[in-house]
Amino acid sequence: MSMRGADLSLLAVGAVRGQRLRSTLTIVGIAVGILAVVLLTALGEGVRRFVLGEFTQFGTNIVAVTPGKSTTFGVSGATISSVRPLTVDDAAALARLPQVEAVVPVIQGNAQVEYGARARRTTVIGVGADMPAVWRMDVASGSFLPDDGFSGARPFVVLGQRMYAELFGEANALGSRVRIGADRFRVVGVMAAKGQMLGFDLDDTVFIPVGRATEMFDREGVMEIDLTYAEDDDVAAVIRDIERVLVARHGQTDFTLVTQDKMLEVLGDIIDILTAGVAAIGAISLVVGAFGIATIMTIAVSERTGEVGLLRALGAPRHDIMTLFLLEAALLGGAGGVLGIVVAVLLIAAVHTLLPALPLAIVWPYAGVALGVSIAIGLAAGLLPARHAARLDPVEALRAE
Repeated sequence: MSMRGADLSLLAVGAVRGQRLRSTLTIVGIAVGILAVVLLTALGEGVRRFVLGEFTQFGTNIVAVTPGKSTTFGVSGATISSVRPLTVDDAAALARLPQVEAVVPVIQGNAQVEYGARARRTTVIGVGADMPAVWRMDVASGSFLPDDGFSGARPFVVLGQRMYAELFGEANALGSRVRIGADRFRVVGVMAAKGQMLGFDLDDTVFIPVGRATEMFDREGVMEIDLTYAEDDDVAAVIRDIERVLVARHGQTDFTLVTQDKMLEVLGDIIDILTAGVAAIGAISLVVGAFGIATIMTIAVSERTGEVGLLRALGAPRHDIMTLFLLEAALLGGAGGVLGIVVAVLLIAAVHTLLPALPLAIVWPYAGVALGVSIAIGLAAGLLPARHAARLDPVEALRAE
């Protein structure tokens, strides 16, 4: 006669509680594996969110044009492989495209910025008047660079928030003249704080007209041309028009176009692969836990031979005996999984409190899969011992007792 499910469950719980030390060590072994999986995937997800957040703060309807034909992410400064550099005239030609809303040619360099007795060496970025719209940056006071065209612009400068604080403190900077390198520029605006983007401090910068930057850093062309298009426009059509204009001007495809969406997609794929990889590394600990469960269940069968014989003598069928031991194994695996997830949640909460800048975000699907795997591991590890217990001859089992 088959035993009730409630009776089997009570017997399984009692058996697990009866060997507290052994069960605790097995549960901790599984918990460590689950903890490793959850923490590693949380770190991977945190990095993914951080990187995507860094890029999307500038919007997603941006196309970056860089000199040189390549398949990279379009990192600024890749001018070595270019047959013909990108110029401000190329930027002006792209600005005339009907789909293009704003264009910013970019030159970046480093120079000493001086005001009175204060001086600071910092990043100098040559841009156009559309930079706040393209890069989604706000002006805190004054205005941005006027639209004087890309060539022959007046010597005006806009200060990043940190640069303003370093040079002027709390004093009004508008109208003051600062020296950048060997030239003098009039301050027309101060940018609102933007923070860092992949380690680059956008506040510790100054912005000058791209034409002036070309002369200051003795550049033949620009490092990059960023442009925006309407969100409802067809990206492929925009790319085709950009290529058409530049090929007509250069005579060949000696440039690289990178859309923000494509870059985010590639970065997302890479980080997803890394997250899966670190999850697999953490799963190795689960294999160790499986051996622990298999060991404890094998010992349990050998120690409880008499109990099995008594149950069989009282009429318990073989499948009930097998179910009993499988329940014990599943309890060990499930308890380890729950413990690992709880500890991981507590650790991540503590890290968020102590180190809020560290990107950690629990991937609940991974945590759920890890919990399911821990139970499955318990069942798999207990299968052979359970089958062995179910096949014991009741007479021989009682004789052994």
